[in-house]
Amino acid sequence: MDWYQSIFELIDMRSFSNLWFWIALAVVWSTASHWVMGVPWDIVVRARREGGHYLDDLETLVRIYSNRLLYIARVSGLWLLGFACFFLTMLGTLGFVYRFEFGQAVFLLLFPMTLVGAISLNTARLIQDRDEHAEALFRRLSKHRIIVQAIGMLAIFVTALWGMLQNMAIGPLG
Repeated sequence: MDWYQSIFELIDMRSFSNLWFWIALAVVWSTASHWVMGVPWDIVVRARREGGHYLDDLETLVRIYSNRLLYIARVSGLWLLGFACFFLTMLGTLGFVYRFEFGQAVFLLLFPMTLVGAISLNTARLIQDRDEHAEALFRRLSKHRIIVQAIGMLAIFVTALWGMLQNMAIGPLG
């Protein structure tokens, strides 16, 4: 077996039978669950437990990230929404109409993440509008994290079902 064939077996475009796709799926959702609106969850837990300067750091980070998200949405939100819709439509069409498995896999990775982005934008708006601090901020970030985890569980479940269906339809040898 030559190195060329080994590399193309490692980077297989049949995504649902490829270990790298499932590793990427796990990394994407564990990262999305850990980084709540750009703030690591361990900082939220430490600020809730110990308060003091940890709470000040958390409130500063949340203010910075919520201002950043809202600024991006104000300045280029419509353009980003248009590109995201175009890209997701292209991936969905390539994947599910033209049966391109890589398009299906990337769509099943990115579509739920766009929902997480929309929820993050809404959470940033709520935090800024209501000027939340301390306990109200903890509750808002906890609720946001639970929603992201629920979306992640549903996305992993749907992706696993679709991937198993694709692998069973194609067969074990491709």
